[in-house]
Amino acid sequence: MTTSLAPEVVHAGRLWEAVHDGDEYAAGEVVLAALEAGLDAETVLLDVIAAVQRKVGEEWAANRLSVAQEHAATAINERVIGTLAHTAERVPATRGRVTVTCVDGEWHALPARLLAEVLRLRGFRVDYLGAQVPSPHLITHLHRTGPDAVALSSSIPTRLPAAHATITACQAAGVPVIAGGAAFGPDGRYARLLGAEAWASDARAAADRLVRAPLPQPRAGHQPIDDLPHLADQEYTLLSRSAPRLVKAVYTGLEQRIPAMRTYTEQQRQYAAEDLAHLVDFLATALYTGDVELFTGFLGWTGRILSARGVPAASLLPALDLLGAELRDFPRATGFIERARGYLSGDPVPGPGKTA
Repeated sequence: MTTSLAPEVVHAGRLWEAVHDGDEYAAGEVVLAALEAGLDAETVLLDVIAAVQRKVGEEWAANRLSVAQEHAATAINERVIGTLAHTAERVPATRGRVTVTCVDGEWHALPARLLAEVLRLRGFRVDYLGAQVPSPHLITHLHRTGPDAVALSSSIPTRLPAAHATITACQAAGVPVIAGGAAFGPDGRYARLLGAEAWASDARAAADRLVRAPLPQPRAGHQPIDDLPHLADQEYTLLSRSAPRLVKAVYTGLEQRIPAMRTYTEQQRQYAAEDLAHLVDFLATALYTGDVELFTGFLGWTGRILSARGVPAASLLPALDLLGAELRDFPRATGFIERARGYLSGDPVPGPGKTA
């Protein structure tokens, strides 16, 4: 019995082969062939290029692609998007104006670029600002151009505090925000928490939402603390300020518990310190949002990455113990750490994810 694959699946398979081989020219030819075969540009963007980019991330997580290969594949996909944008038929800008941008500190710009191109295909006038846009520069741009909406993208959850500041600044400038990207949660919970006017799960959903109706105007007199009253305990602020000290203290404690770490090379020490910094950053962000699931989700993801590289996920437990000892005077933080220990140990996590 034979089954025929959908055309976009066939072209995605061919693009994956080209990207995996690092062949930019072959990748461009696949995209042009898909257009010539009758696929519309939006389908090529979202069901061919975006599908391949998801596979790139999955293969890296499974340790079947190196960091260098992942970066090369992403760079090829970015250039392929440019090939499509300059080849596909231009659509007149008959709808509103949208600024598409990444949160300050967010380097993963490809999802935002995909959205920018889809919106252009839907007839919007688009200002695509790219990766890592500081809020003051974004607000200057908004005052100069007067868009109808800002589409804010972030893939890294630790950028949520920066995203909150950006959302608030855009609203103060009178421009509503639609948020998207993995940082805002699979169900958009953090977009809602941080006060965005809308959230979309992907570029197609975002374009559909903006086509359907204008975003509601920002609430007058709204303040960031209105969204997150638990921040009054100052735990997030104090932990963030002491992050370098915490990383150093936990690293020193791990050296005492795990003698092999004392013989690490300088590069190994740097990698270990970076991993600990991520641990502290995700705990801080969980405190910011008041949601322990953000922290346990990071640990689960890290555990899977470690397991794929032959390192048991339980190796995270000593770091949690040491971090908990350093934060013994922080009741919310120690509560999150205790629940994270139970999560890693396979114990049921008591109570709801939301603790604030």
